[in-house]
Amino acid sequence: MGGVLRARLRGLIEQIVDERLAAALPAAEERAARAGYERGRAAALTEPLLWGPPGRVHLAEGAVVNDALLNTESGSITVEQHAFFGHRVSVLTGTHDVTQRGTQRQRAVPSDGRDVHVEEGAWVGSGAILLGPCRIGAHAVVAAGAVVTADVAPETVVAGVPARPVRSLRDDVAR
Repeated sequence: MGGVLRARLRGLIEQIVDERLAAALPAAEERAARAGYERGRAAALTEPLLWGPPGRVHLAEGAVVNDALLNTESGSITVEQHAFFGHRVSVLTGTHDVTQRGTQRQRAVPSDGRDVHVEEGAWVGSGAILLGPCRIGAHAVVAAGAVVTADVAPETVVAGVPARPVRSLRDDVAR
């Protein structure tokens, strides 16, 4: 197949997928708008649980976030183009001051500074937990069930509790 034909076919497939995702999620779009989500075209957001101030979740075009817990109590959550979340991912910007006692410990929560940023094309496996502040690099992969407590380099696979690099994708992926 020629390069021009292949490019046209790829564009047509992407358009069909984008249109179907957008058409399949009108109820999710309404809920997202009410919750203050900022969403790009064809960003898929299915049954999230948002905890924290509205307006702190930013999903770029083509981002896919499945049934996630998004805690924006202490910062914002940004998911760039074509990033993907598996099921039951938890993104937590909130934290507590453990030096406090009793109910004061529950209320001692910073209002900002613990942002989570997931860069373009990154994948976050089902059941993973992202603890802010952290940045998941472009095209990185967070294994299912991993707990991320620090930045993840681009094109790196991390796994475990806490998440540690297990593989580089820099030389493995055909460009």
